[in-house]
Amino acid sequence: MIKPVFTEKSLRLAHLGKYTFWIGRMDTKLSIKNEVNKIFGVHVNEIKTITTHGEAKRNNKGMQVAVMPTKKAIVTLKNGEKLEIFEEPKK
Repeated sequence: MIKPVFTEKSLRLAHLGKYTFWIGRMDTKLSIKNEVNKIFGVHVNEIKTITTHGEAKRNNKGMQVAVMPTKKAIVTLKNGEKLEIFEEPKK
């Protein structure tokens, strides 16, 4: 399960050839590489993963709600390759 991250920082990194995805917590770097290769048809050079910790927050009724931990992957592609979904439309 790979979902692209569209934030200002991730779009800035996309111009440098580094693309950010939300991934499953149990995904390994090899499984991420295989999935990106299969879905987008590109060659992955490097993968960095980041795990965020879960936390407890309160909702609007004052009840405590657990926010589950998540994991992101920053994927660097081979020189000259791009992912079209991260390209900004021309104005």
